[in-house]
Amino acid sequence: MTTSDQRPLTNYDRRMYRLMNRREAAPFHATAARRRAVVLVHVALTGMSEVAWLFAVVGDERWATWTMLGLLLPWCFATGVINSSTRGLLELRARALDERQRAEKSRVTALAHRAMLWVLLAATIGSGGAALAGLEVEGFVFPVLFSVFVVHWLMPLWVAGLTARDEPDLDEDDDIAEVAGAAGAA
Repeated sequence: MTTSDQRPLTNYDRRMYRLMNRREAAPFHATAARRRAVVLVHVALTGMSEVAWLFAVVGDERWATWTMLGLLLPWCFATGVINSSTRGLLELRARALDERQRAEKSRVTALAHRAMLWVLLAATIGSGGAALAGLEVEGFVFPVLFSVFVVHWLMPLWVAGLTARDEPDLDEDDDIAEVAGAAGAA
């Protein structure tokens, strides 16, 4: 099994492809509304986990560590649903993707970088405005930078989940042959 650039897929590539294309999570991302809901839940869980981590590290609060650990399992589940909805678009190596998937990955990455530009602009204006207003910003530098880092890290996943398209409902071989025949006739 090789891709268009003729580099052979490794066992790792094949395992990851099979993992990312499993259908157990399909009911959670079958429609655009469900995918949006999962992405919003993921954003909320990320935000809560980030706040808990900051309380644990900066505030030295013991409860925050347990809260963060409690949020880990639902966060991982939501991440898996988003990855399943995109068929592993961001997790698979480029050699395991076809031409269309590589173009989609580039599009998602560009959209995520564009969105991050606005997040960074808002953080810069917010911190600059706070400094100009006479507020002490030194205590907020680490939490704001950490928050921006987390958003930068996860933005491509969120954008991919929000922009994923519905898959055709193909349950039987007749449906697949019908779609293939229609594509060949076009």
